[in-house]
Amino acid sequence: MAATDADAELSATQSAILAAYAELIEEVGTDDVSFRVIALRAGVGERTVFRHYPTRVDLLLATSAWIERTTFSRSQCESIFDVPIAIREAMEAYDRRPELAYVVAETSMRGVNGAEPAPYREAFSALLRHEVPSLGENERQQIVAALCHLDSAATWVAMRRQLGMSGRDIADAATWAAEAILDPIRDRAEGSRTL
Repeated sequence: MAATDADAELSATQSAILAAYAELIEEVGTDDVSFRVIALRAGVGERTVFRHYPTRVDLLLATSAWIERTTFSRSQCESIFDVPIAIREAMEAYDRRPELAYVVAETSMRGVNGAEPAPYREAFSALLRHEVPSLGENERQQIVAALCHLDSAATWVAMRRQLGMSGRDIADAATWAAEAILDPIRDRAEGSRTL
């Protein structure tokens, strides 16, 4: 996993606290973990946890952002037409670590310490500008918004909870939907690739 600028800003103590809490979330959930238990797991004093994260909400939001950057990190796509595969891989990763996916989904909209509801928005937009320059701004924004919506833990959670889908079906559905969004613009891509 590649370290990000946000990770570089975290102290070793903060990283240990966030990693400890992420482990405990998988073991017992978010509600049953005291700062004392997190401190013990991280190898720091309880006051140290409070100094860095004064409230449970602060700790949860920071941990969610850390999970997104570490556990669910991935390489950037080289082409906008590679995004469906990246979305499939993300859905498969969420399925392997469901407790962490739930935390990311439930907290990402609040944003803190690098958490963002659409972390790949700028990258998707740049790829579209480069590969399909004939797109108008409105059309590009709609495509980016749709891809960002699909490329999220929240989508995985919605398909799992509300539709009762299996991990494989979620990955298939998200990939299919991303392909359906991109198919109409394939022939407009500069230097169209032969598939």
